[in-house]
Amino acid sequence: MENTSHPSPFFAALILVSLMLGSGPARAANQELIAGYTDWDALAYDEKSGKVCYMASSPQKFDDKYSERRNIYFLVTNRKAEKSIGVVSVIAGYVYKKESSVKLKISGKEFELFTNDDKAWAFDEKGDKDVVKAMKRGQKMVVTGTSASDATTADTYSLAGFSAAYDAIGKACDVK
Repeated sequence: MENTSHPSPFFAALILVSLMLGSGPARAANQELIAGYTDWDALAYDEKSGKVCYMASSPQKFDDKYSERRNIYFLVTNRKAEKSIGVVSVIAGYVYKKESSVKLKISGKEFELFTNDDKAWAFDEKGDKDVVKAMKRGQKMVVTGTSASDATTADTYSLAGFSAAYDAIGKACDVK
């Protein structure tokens, strides 16, 4: 169900995420909320190479083993100009253990992402597509990672609204 009356509670934090992922303060100024879809927000902004459309969600349940764990997000991003479509990524809110991987579990299927600093990504385009396909069909996703201090976390995301948000970012960036 679409909710366009006002941004979700974490929209302001997404502007901060965009600053971490991209080109700095100029990017936040042109950030646009396309719409909120249950537990996912669809957003867009312009950068020099073209329009970027992405969707984001925060976990409904997360391990709070850190006194200062920063914002936690799962993102799917389209950059048509770079032919980068449906790229999945995680922002953990802590630095991952070096050479560790992140595990995703969706409806009994498991996926692995590689880590760098506080972020994780699929290994390749096929991995992105497989994760997105599972997310469209699933109801929840558990993201498990290991911090630099060897603590294991498990963050649970709702997938309610995922398909609608994915369709919205595809339409906004004119990609299939």
